[in-house]
Amino acid sequence: MTTLNVGIASYAEMKARTLAIARGKLKPSPRDPKVWFTSAESFAKILSEGNRALLALIAERNPDSLDALARASGREKSNLSRTLKRMAACGLITLKRGPRGRLVPKVGFERIVLQLPLGKAPRRRAAA
Repeated sequence: MTTLNVGIASYAEMKARTLAIARGKLKPSPRDPKVWFTSAESFAKILSEGNRALLALIAERNPDSLDALARASGREKSNLSRTLKRMAACGLITLKRGPRGRLVPKVGFERIVLQLPLGKAPRRRAAA
């Protein structure tokens, strides 16, 4: 089963991580997130119940165009296009040009695992 690991981190944390990897100070594990969100709220918004159903539909039916996906999902093509572009920007799907230049959505995983930090432990002050 193919799994997409997703993480939550602030922009500053993501930048620091990327720089540490580029400098060779951090070697990412295969289990580390491949897709990052800046908040649990942004993750929940892009993976709403309707959007998860849309991902499942793409994975099951492999539509050959946005028109075919619009028909299968019952969603308006313009709304669908905006949603898919947001998902592609987040790394949840790919949109490639198929026959006759049509955009073809693809899902490359079967499940999503969220690695959600509970927050940083507060620093303790030294006793006076």
